[in-house]
Amino acid sequence: MNFKEKLEKITDRNNSLLCVGLDIDEDKIPKYLFQKSKTPFLDFNKEIIDATKDLVVAYKLNMAFYEVLGKEGINILEKTIEYIPNEIVVIIDGKRNDIGNTARKYAKSLFETFNADAVTINPYLGKDGVFPFLEYNDKCSFILCRTSNPSAIDIQDVKISGKPLYELVANKIKEWNKFGNCGAVVGATYPSELKIIREILGDEIPMLIPGIGAQGGDVEKTIKYGTNKNKKNAIINSSRGIIYANPKEGFSKESRNAAISLKEKINKYRK
Repeated sequence: MNFKEKLEKITDRNNSLLCVGLDIDEDKIPKYLFQKSKTPFLDFNKEIIDATKDLVVAYKLNMAFYEVLGKEGINILEKTIEYIPNEIVVIIDGKRNDIGNTARKYAKSLFETFNADAVTINPYLGKDGVFPFLEYNDKCSFILCRTSNPSAIDIQDVKISGKPLYELVANKIKEWNKFGNCGAVVGATYPSELKIIREILGDEIPMLIPGIGAQGGDVEKTIKYGTNKNKKNAIINSSRGIIYANPKEGFSKESRNAAISLKEKINKYRK
């Protein structure tokens, strides 16, 4: 089963576009886990997965939160991915890129060593740094297009031949999608740009949409502008707003409630 088939199937099965970001942070994880468990980070992830696996289409693991823990973090990353049910999409968010053999090693690491279904990559180096990822034609490479952070405008709004850079990147993503396995990262915090990019990309290219929840992205506009004509083909991510909904014992129940609330809000605008 390739990425598109897997995403379509889990979207229908769970009636969802929701992605939960498993961004483990020692300062935010319930303190009691460190007192009662030898593997607090892994136990935390497992509880979140158990509480939300019927509500989501994907889990996104940001590499920074695992790499900072050294060897232990890589072990947690691997065991977390193993624990995620096979039918749910696994996204590794590392925003990797380089040229030639280095890009090929990054791609092999993320897709083969860690067994991701999808990754995030940076297009700044051009096709030399993108195509080694696209050689994995049963996977998906989400290419940074319009990110959700406030200073994205410093670079991504710069005009080249009268067009902002993010539009040029969107057109490149459409061009590179000849393999059928490109996606785009577009922040919910910029709804007008989201609309433009979806119009450029068309219905077939999936979007990974961060910025909902703690960053304040608008759910209604995200669904209106970010999904395709069938109100699908979008993965809407929330991390802190779900996994850290309650820093105390019993946290996973509150995380489930937060996930249900956001899923229902998303589906309200899909009708």
